[in-house]
Amino acid sequence: MVRPSSAALAGFFDGVNAIYSFGDSLADTGNLIREVNNSFSFAISHLPYGETTLIIFKEPTGRATDGLLIIDYFALALRLPFVQPYLEKDGDFTHGINFAVGGATALDSSFFEEKGLVLFTNSSLGVQLQWFKAYLKSICSSSAECTHKLANTLFLLGEIGGNDYNYPLLEGKSLQETTGYLPYVVKRIIDAAEEVVEAGAVKIVIPGNFPIGCLPIYLTVYKTPNQEAYDEHGCLKSLNKFAKLHNKVLIKGIKALRVTYQHATFVYADYYNAFMHLITNAASLGFDENLLLKSCCGIGGEYNYNASQTCGAPGVPVCQNPAKQISWDGLHLTQEAYKDIAQTLISGEYTEPKLYECVENKE
Repeated sequence: MVRPSSAALAGFFDGVNAIYSFGDSLADTGNLIREVNNSFSFAISHLPYGETTLIIFKEPTGRATDGLLIIDYFALALRLPFVQPYLEKDGDFTHGINFAVGGATALDSSFFEEKGLVLFTNSSLGVQLQWFKAYLKSICSSSAECTHKLANTLFLLGEIGGNDYNYPLLEGKSLQETTGYLPYVVKRIIDAAEEVVEAGAVKIVIPGNFPIGCLPIYLTVYKTPNQEAYDEHGCLKSLNKFAKLHNKVLIKGIKALRVTYQHATFVYADYYNAFMHLITNAASLGFDENLLLKSCCGIGGEYNYNASQTCGAPGVPVCQNPAKQISWDGLHLTQEAYKDIAQTLISGEYTEPKLYECVENKE
């Protein structure tokens, strides 16, 4: 793992001794599988999930990939322990705590239940914030003490919001209807950022959404003979346009946060272009250019994805070398993809502002 440059450390990471994380399966290090009676967590609690990190953890951890996640590479870069899930009994949270839950939404579950949508979990961003506040009460005797403790804590607020679109789009709602959710989703993320800052956070990273039109699950569900629907990479234009819209509105909200809370640093993590960097530089990064839009763990179809036989189900094979592919199971990425994305983020290549500029901008 490439360590942050000295400039990046001086700009943003300097002094960070803990990581607090919120989000969904892109950041969950084990909360979903610890939720009681959660049948959706069964697959990710067993092989082949976690197969690449058996030498580290000895067993699958509940990470929705073959190995490590972006948050894990942030921890490695900062020389911190891997961040343990909040629901881990007797967890060591000295250097951070992870509230992210696979399948979580930014909006509360009631929003989706009213629309007849079935969720994997009710542990929305709001619930995660409740956990966060309860945890703070257990370690701080006053708001001043909390502010002191959180001064050197890195907050990763997401990725969150992707599932607010995944559920409706993959359960048959139109893109037009789902687009109507977008302002509410972004507002909830921005409100959450305000909540953690009010609690004492001063270093906050807020990721955008991936180009979902490049994911095997969407390429399979929305497959069309109309070649005009695809870009030069074979990704679906309409879905990527939607992801860009989410990110555009999110960036606008982050800019407003900077005006209101000038003592804090808000960094936008450009997951969209960090992902596209993998696509456009696949060969030099070691990925197989013939497998960029195919799942490693999956079966059938042009994209090696079948909704009725997903990764972890009996008889579903796994590719021989996950490091050669970007997609792990059709929705989540491989460890190698997450590692490369994390490296570009930590270097500041796909963050706004650049991490090494953060201190300079505040002087």
